[in-house]
Amino acid sequence: MNPPPNHPDKPIRAPTDWRQAALLTLGALALYFTLRALPTGTNLHQLDFRVTGDGALAMCDPANPQFVPVVAARSPVTLTVTPQPGGGNRFLLRLATSSGKPIGPAGLLEVHTRKLHLLIVDPTLRDYQHIHPEPTAVTGEWSFAFSPAFATTYRVFADFTPSATGSSLYASADIAVTEPADATGTASEARGRLPEWPAETWRAGRDGVVFQLTPSAQPIHAGQPVDLNFTLTHTDGGLVALEPVMGAFAHLVTFDAARSGFAHLHPDPANATNLAAAAVSAPSALSGATATTNPHLAFKLTIPSPGHYVIWAQVKLGGRERFVPFWFEVAP
Repeated sequence: MNPPPNHPDKPIRAPTDWRQAALLTLGALALYFTLRALPTGTNLHQLDFRVTGDGALAMCDPANPQFVPVVAARSPVTLTVTPQPGGGNRFLLRLATSSGKPIGPAGLLEVHTRKLHLLIVDPTLRDYQHIHPEPTAVTGEWSFAFSPAFATTYRVFADFTPSATGSSLYASADIAVTEPADATGTASEARGRLPEWPAETWRAGRDGVVFQLTPSAQPIHAGQPVDLNFTLTHTDGGLVALEPVMGAFAHLVTFDAARSGFAHLHPDPANATNLAAAAVSAPSALSGATATTNPHLAFKLTIPSPGHYVIWAQVKLGGRERFVPFWFEVAP
């Protein structure tokens, strides 16, 4: 008589062969180490962007950017800029972690329609440009060109958000310009500081439009938050058709006289409802609509140290980007 199927004298074979499990484990490990070795930015981790101790550059909340002393702080990222062969004020930018890992597009989040923002300014703060470099075929290498007004040493601030952290991070480098795009720009004009700092200016006119930046307190004091109200009006009373630029209706960038750092500000999201009500082509103020009213935009700013500063406003009117400076002083 044959024993029943579960007779104790008959061995029971394991449902999974141990050799199959071992092969699956080895395959998973091989895939893991292969992915880590790929130089595409996908091997970047949160710890690659961490710096501790005194003078460390803190990562910032993209929704609440403030003035950051980029030059003096220790950054977890290195930025180098070199002239690109062929001249023409074209440059190659290399972005990497302090351990040498290249940072390409795959390692960055898109913020305000771009993955990498360059804020470029001359020593007098009179020539400011906002540039977006393009990645090359080499991971961590980016190419860009700009039109400098002067033959002098420009400072480049990089503004970006690593995918591994989701927080804004910054780096800086200097580039020497020997051939200004405009022949009227000379080295002597921009080599040093302005003979006198411009008088405090909160109102400027450009092409029939009045740009007004009104702080909630004057003078502005170091370390104290201040609200900034930005308005645009036509001198003839007509409506200002303000268009979005990089996903916002305006960008404000603040520099100090020493170019030690910057603040990149965007309008208060709650304020966007005022523009949305006036939009003619879409209900959302940030979806490509054109605001056909004299706009009012709210910003917040805290500057840590007293001294001379400039705020450059960037807007888009009639399909063209405009840059307007506001000069001011911060009291102790």
